[in-house]
Amino acid sequence: MAKIKPSKGAPYARILGVGGYRPTRVVPNEVILETIESSDEWIHSRSGIETRHWASDEETVAAMSIEASGKAIADAGISVEQIGGVIVSTVSHFKQTPAVATEIADKLGTDRAAAFDISAGCAGFGYGLTLAKGMIVEGSAEYVLVIGVERLSDLTDLEDRATAFLFGDGAGAVVVGPAKEPAIGPTVWGSEGDKSETIKQTVPWTDYRDGTVEKFPAITQEGQAVFRWAVFEMAKVAQQALDAAGITVDDLDVFIPHQANVRIIDSMVKTLKLPEHVTVARDIRTTGNTSAASIPLAMERLLATGEAKSGDTALVIGFGAGLVYAATVVTLP
Repeated sequence: MAKIKPSKGAPYARILGVGGYRPTRVVPNEVILETIESSDEWIHSRSGIETRHWASDEETVAAMSIEASGKAIADAGISVEQIGGVIVSTVSHFKQTPAVATEIADKLGTDRAAAFDISAGCAGFGYGLTLAKGMIVEGSAEYVLVIGVERLSDLTDLEDRATAFLFGDGAGAVVVGPAKEPAIGPTVWGSEGDKSETIKQTVPWTDYRDGTVEKFPAITQEGQAVFRWAVFEMAKVAQQALDAAGITVDDLDVFIPHQANVRIIDSMVKTLKLPEHVTVARDIRTTGNTSAASIPLAMERLLATGEAKSGDTALVIGFGAGLVYAATVVTLP
């Protein structure tokens, strides 16, 4: 029996650079109120959202990803040709095939990087980060680009009072590369498919194609059910990620949860008993819920504003449609 040579990857992996892109159009709550019966006070109190960004026709999923990726690659201090993998998490790229990752890899100028899309909703960045870490440690790539990108304005029903105000567009990217010591902890991830109806697309694309329905498919959710699940279950997952990394809340510098709702974020902070010194990302106030893009966008903003700094220890957790989740502890680039 032939023996297969063992893989020769790096001992560990870390995030080396981060970049973000927010569309130029800023949409205040007043615009949302043109199509739903509500108030700015209600939207703000229920979600914390004041504004969000909506993409123009030119700000495609690929275009936003390329902008964010260019910044991440520059921040990492490597060349595009060194990128060996491109992982894109999105639910709003409307071509079933080919993967938008292949277009991004080509237009960035990578040297035939492996490229593929994943669909894990708001946990997609955590899924991509975990896959990238595995590729680097296994040795199939030296540097991997992980992108979370959404144009959720295309999947928003502006007449749905429960969701019309929630979603925004944008792209966030990180470069993951080799490290000499642990800088991305074990991932605690999973799914609860029995709750998949709580966040979903209203109808399949085929219903719209066949004329069964006239309204373009949109994202809908059972707000209270999602809120209860996120508040009570995701704090447990976050704690498990801390335990897996071998640290406590006192060791944390930064907490970057999925930007779904300020009330969910505040409840998790309380349940985890985070110390006052921990910086908490609340990028949702001006960016809205950008699903897979929300964590890298929030990370990029915290570093850009100086609220977080290179070398800080951060807990990141994403959760959403599926229902799926992923949490890990990372060292910030």
